[in-house]
Amino acid sequence: MKRWYVINTHVQGENKAVFHLQRQGFDVYLPRYLKKRSHARKIDWAPAPMFPRYLFVSLDPEQNQWRAIRSTVGVYQFICQGDQPTPVPAGIVEEIQGCENERGLVTLGLGQSFRRGDKVRVMSGPLADQIGIFDCADDQQRVFVLLDLLGRQVKVRLTQEAVAAHG
Repeated sequence: MKRWYVINTHVQGENKAVFHLQRQGFDVYLPRYLKKRSHARKIDWAPAPMFPRYLFVSLDPEQNQWRAIRSTVGVYQFICQGDQPTPVPAGIVEEIQGCENERGLVTLGLGQSFRRGDKVRVMSGPLADQIGIFDCADDQQRVFVLLDLLGRQVKVRLTQEAVAAHG
């Protein structure tokens, strides 16, 4: 019976491992999310592995030649218990896949997805009941909201739980 198993890759070897495992005919899943990157005073967002150095492979250990995975380019080791691969508990990988957006990226957070410019209400903390404009989110479960404070627009960083849709 096919199940999902975990592969440990070499440092930054996830893409290489995915490529070579797929060439061998394995069904591979590398969950990715948008990660905030800063370089030379520029901030951008780029797809990054959700679990650095790990990916999932679907196989039936009775039918597939899974031992060949160990010598695949990019693979460091197959996660095993004794000499048998350890399956991921049923439903875990499917749940992660269910959190993907239309671009195939896993959306992190509490399920609240705002677009830049959406009106939001601060629900807790010292700024409770303030209405603001959603600006962006980061990969540490925080959101940036533009609030009108003291006659000017101020960018405020809040936890995702502190913000809800307004309207």
